[in-house]
Amino acid sequence: MSASGLPFDDFRELLRNLPGPDSAALVAARERDSQLTKPPGALGRLEEIAFWLAAWTGRPPAVTRPLVAIFAGNHGVTKQGITPYPSTVTAQMVENFAAGGAAINQICVTHDLGLKVFDLALDYPTADITEEAALSERDCAATMAFGMEAVAGGTDLLCIGEMGIGNTTIAAAINLALYGGTAEEWVGPGAGSEGELLQRKIAVVKRAVELHRAHLSDPLEVLRRLGGREIAAMAGAILAARMQKIPVIIDGYVATAAGAILRAANPSALDHCLIGHVSGEPGHMKAIEKLGKTPLLALGMRLGEGTGAALAAGIVKAAAACHSGMATFVQAGVSNRS
Repeated sequence: MSASGLPFDDFRELLRNLPGPDSAALVAARERDSQLTKPPGALGRLEEIAFWLAAWTGRPPAVTRPLVAIFAGNHGVTKQGITPYPSTVTAQMVENFAAGGAAINQICVTHDLGLKVFDLALDYPTADITEEAALSERDCAATMAFGMEAVAGGTDLLCIGEMGIGNTTIAAAINLALYGGTAEEWVGPGAGSEGELLQRKIAVVKRAVELHRAHLSDPLEVLRRLGGREIAAMAGAILAARMQKIPVIIDGYVATAAGAILRAANPSALDHCLIGHVSGEPGHMKAIEKLGKTPLLALGMRLGEGTGAALAAGIVKAAAACHSGMATFVQAGVSNRS
């Protein structure tokens, strides 16, 4: 807790004083790229990714210790009947991750990515956001701090993902609070809410945002009132990565909502982040556009679990490998442009 006694104060201070990119490392990366055995710009976005890695790590582009961090939380709003799955599925999926049986496990093995899963008090769901704030300021700040610890132990590329029954409802409420529009624009099927369930989900988002409307000008209040533990933890992890010069790949709709909280507090807060993919959730592309980002992949996925971010990590690793491993024109004895 900060000296003022207000739990969010430390996070507000961090968000006001975010470190910027390393301009010297960026210049060096651009200089090396100009000498590689290819026409200028021939690797397209892979080149931009290599420059991004250099700028936000402060060293030549490399990915040697990539990590996928999945945060799992439960939500009291599920008692409103907004999803076909019970909240117990969250804990069951966490067990599945631990056993190696989920899609994210297979992707991590394929791309040689580390995986950590964080169980955020699954037996104690957040409060129902249609009735009260999801979290107290103290609990929300503590969960953000927990998320910050996810990068402890060393990583040089962090992929952020989540698991939580009901959390696309939460993400839709956050987007509606931050960006306006209608609930219908932001609410999608999530894990399979259709027909009456989808209409109930839309109504829940409307009620929640209306209940908390007087407090939604502050992004951190949006987080604690409408968010969830996994979203608070992801926001903390993204923030910690910035402070420790770790580039981040953000996964789908829910993870993007966590990033949106930070960007609403500071427009530069996600400059060290890429969006791994645009999901099949209808509001995700609109949310990405609000962040001023372009996703790396568009595969129609909407699973969560960090799967889109993990797939994108393979592209980032390839970008770093091309930059560091390709020969220069001089080394290869290949004629450069005259």
